[in-house]
Amino acid sequence: MKRLKYLLVYLLPITVYVSFNSEGIMTFSPIIIFFGLIPLIELMLKPDPSNFDKETAKKEKNNPIYDWVMYLALPIQLGMLIYFLFVIQDTPFGTVEYFGKVTAMGLMCGVLGINVGHELGHRLNRGEQLIGEILLLTSLDTHFLPYHNGGHHKDVATPLDAATAKKNQILFVFWFVSHFKSYFKAWKLEHERLKNNGKLSFSLHNRMIAYSIANITLLSIIYLYFGIHVLVSFLIAAIIGILLLETVNYIEHYGLLRKKTESGTYERVRHHHSWNSDHLIGRLVLFNLSRHSDHHYNGSKKYALLKSVPQSPQMPTGYPGMMVLAILQPLWFLLMNKKLKKLQN
Repeated sequence: MKRLKYLLVYLLPITVYVSFNSEGIMTFSPIIIFFGLIPLIELMLKPDPSNFDKETAKKEKNNPIYDWVMYLALPIQLGMLIYFLFVIQDTPFGTVEYFGKVTAMGLMCGVLGINVGHELGHRLNRGEQLIGEILLLTSLDTHFLPYHNGGHHKDVATPLDAATAKKNQILFVFWFVSHFKSYFKAWKLEHERLKNNGKLSFSLHNRMIAYSIANITLLSIIYLYFGIHVLVSFLIAAIIGILLLETVNYIEHYGLLRKKTESGTYERVRHHHSWNSDHLIGRLVLFNLSRHSDHHYNGSKKYALLKSVPQSPQMPTGYPGMMVLAILQPLWFLLMNKKLKKLQN
């Protein structure tokens, strides 16, 4: 049963279903629960830094239960997206219900679409990668994988990385810088990869071209079948999902920098180059994403095996609460700059 604890994330589609079939403030129930109730609960619970012992970790490494919990995201995400397209078709633009339902779908795009797509995009199995790509497609964030795997993990906590927030960088500026800089860098990385492999850059071997075709195809199908109202609604939901991702990027490495060596290169990525949280609920609903230091230390390690280590700088609460704090920029700078100062001392 302990292995099934990550099923807690599927509370999200349940609340989204409630949103799609409600009126008024109840259409915002996913946001209220995930960015209101969960942060409040986590403020009252102590972090849990416990890890698997070596023997248990070895046994659990290839346990298929952890994988199937993630695979379940694909039919649920696709099903909820299709349901959303029909529901929003009959929801008048500009109403409370409209914004509640679009925001609910945006949360699905960020949590099940991008977050699970991120985890599976690190896998070596092509089938798992494909599931990740489809999930990212539902959020129109397919360029994430080429840049995240080939750029972010290499350049994290340096000025070269699009997804590392500088100290005192404003969140709303970071959203645009991180998203568009990573998009253009993804094209560059794909060009270099194909050039090194002796293949043409302008071909379907280029993942960015293949992804662009997939994005255009998806948008065209939605427009032709449902019309402009639904297309715009889906675009807003996808943007919300992307903004959730970029907010997570902002809090994960804010103000942390790797030092340069005498040779001019950057030191190896270590556990103290990412912010972490051991708050249990936040960990479960994001598949251990908040144990981010260990993920960067070993990007291929599966989510269930990620460890908490003493060298990792700790956030005062879980990711949901930290994302809310990031929106409240004066409070964010007041709290996190103090923590940065202590780390530097």
